[in-house]
Amino acid sequence: MSAKLGLPDETVRRARALAARVGAPVVELAKAHTTVAVERATLRLAGLAGADPDGTPWANLLLDAVRSGLGEDALPHGVALPVWDALVRGEADDLGVLAQKAAAGSVRFRLPAGVDAERARSAARQQVGHGLARVDARRAERDHLLATIGDAPRQPWIYLIVATGDIHEDIPQAQAAAREGADVIAVIRSTGQSLLDYVPEGATREGFAGTYATQENFRLMRAALDETSRELGRYVRLTNYASGLCMPEIAVLAGLERLDMMLNDSMYGILFRDINPVRTFVDQRFSRQVHARAGIVINTGEDNYLTTADAIEAAHTVTTSQLLNEYFAREAGLSDDLLGLGHAFEIDPAVPDSFRLELAHALLARELFPDAPLKWMPPTRHMTGDVFRGYLLDGFFNLAGALTGQGILLVGMMTEAVVTPFLSDRDLALQNVRYVLEAAGRLHEDFHPAPDGVIVQRAHRVLAESIDLMERICEHEHGLLDAIADGTFGLMRRPADGGRGLEGVAERAPGYHNPATELLEEEPA
Repeated sequence: MSAKLGLPDETVRRARALAARVGAPVVELAKAHTTVAVERATLRLAGLAGADPDGTPWANLLLDAVRSGLGEDALPHGVALPVWDALVRGEADDLGVLAQKAAAGSVRFRLPAGVDAERARSAARQQVGHGLARVDARRAERDHLLATIGDAPRQPWIYLIVATGDIHEDIPQAQAAAREGADVIAVIRSTGQSLLDYVPEGATREGFAGTYATQENFRLMRAALDETSRELGRYVRLTNYASGLCMPEIAVLAGLERLDMMLNDSMYGILFRDINPVRTFVDQRFSRQVHARAGIVINTGEDNYLTTADAIEAAHTVTTSQLLNEYFAREAGLSDDLLGLGHAFEIDPAVPDSFRLELAHALLARELFPDAPLKWMPPTRHMTGDVFRGYLLDGFFNLAGALTGQGILLVGMMTEAVVTPFLSDRDLALQNVRYVLEAAGRLHEDFHPAPDGVIVQRAHRVLAESIDLMERICEHEHGLLDAIADGTFGLMRRPADGGRGLEGVAERAPGYHNPATELLEEEPA
């Protein structure tokens, strides 16, 4: 789209420079720490899979055994050296057997030095490298399917959620949605999974308002959508959630099973799941490096801020978060075409000129991030249960997405706040989207807001408020961490020394080694 807001280049550069000033100390913090989830993700990249008869993953059991054997020295040095030292010494033939023996207490772990350490590093790097090669192969597979089957016929991509709790019920619903026009299928996770410090195993048939994210569920859904893609002659993308306490592990599993998008916001887990900020920033950097390697589009969660804060008063915090998410994502290696930055249609419809304000906010995001496939989220906060009003609001939401050139349009449901959608609700919602995109999909070509009008002036004001906010954040002693603790985003106060998962964070020791982080920092061969 051509620029329509007249945003001064100098102002946009100023905003990005401030985002870098705010974000850089957080990146350095992430580089200086590790977490139990990062270490378990490394084991999974090396091929460790499965769980014991009680359902506890072998990755958890092996890491726990290393920490039990080495005490406080274990996590700061990383799991790789003691684990591959044990393999080189012949404690087990492979990683799976080692995990089983370690869980039984029959493996002696140590921190190797000298030649022994070099042998362990070499073995670890080779095995983790094989895992990354599998991720590379799955990315190439996606590229081949897009070239041979074909891509979605237009943007925005139509994004629809399914999740019954039973993966075997999700599959036919997802396939039906694709046949009715959905370009992206999101399988929402079971309530509370983000607070589990392990990844469940196998195909699951019970969930709570969602379906558990597991490697087997990923595999089953991807295979089913590949079948439907060939039937329809267009590649259907699959989305899940890389957030919560197991963010790095789920990112690895997504890369191994060729998922296409992952929910992965830099602050969502902090604000809305009370996960420790340091834990979150360390985990999100690693997970975004994996997503970059796998060619996975991330979806950020700025829309959630507007469910707790006013969409007009807090609009500048959404823009600030988008700029920070962009900085963190680029630093982790994600290209702009993989940045599904989020925002939402959440202004109270009773506010005069609410639609003009929505257009201002949406167009601001589009022009600040011209190459990003922006994710446009439907109204939820002001859905009252009146399905006729809700259907009309969703139509206006769809029109705003078309007018402002959004990249990913999440299908709104008129039964929001009433029931979990029925198949018939989804069918009507897809009809709404199809009508708007077919009737007005190119209307943005004729949409030129007045230079001195409400839309342009509002967009300039929001950007100015975002710049002011980032300048204030820079004045804090601990920058972004202090701003999060003060309730700047989403009105949630989350101190850096609180929240879930803090016990799973460690500052890296001088001898820390992780072959996954080393390989992800390097350019792929």
